[in-house]
Amino acid sequence: MKVFLLKDVVNVGMAGEIIKVADGFAANFLLPRKLGIEVTASNAKEFENRLQKIEAHKEVVQSKTSMLAERIKSLQLVLAYKMHDDGKLYGAVNPQDVVDALAEKGVSVSKSQIIVDKSIKSKGLHSITVKLSTSLQPAVSVKIVPEKA
Repeated sequence: MKVFLLKDVVNVGMAGEIIKVADGFAANFLLPRKLGIEVTASNAKEFENRLQKIEAHKEVVQSKTSMLAERIKSLQLVLAYKMHDDGKLYGAVNPQDVVDALAEKGVSVSKSQIIVDKSIKSKGLHSITVKLSTSLQPAVSVKIVPEKA
């Protein structure tokens, strides 16, 4: 069965795509959950037009996202934390601190887009990934410094 996807479905396809899936999968999963609409001969042309509009929109979004990625790569954030005498943090760097620091630089991202590979608990220069899309994940450098008393 051919289905026009209304929303992104993991391991199946992206919103706006026309895909061919098993009849049971479409009837029991995609259609009842309003994730897709069956493509018939009468509505195929309409979905082709929707697909073209979505592709044009995706190109615009992709170019904006790639410009944002370049901007993020060029930034170096400085975060100040309370530390022990040996340079270890009392706590750890959390994603919200990175979001706030990026917002100060004019970059708006959500906390869920910040990926900290391993817990950052020491001063120095570290790299943190910002997930803008599945294919675009720039790294921002973060310098951890002692908080001035």
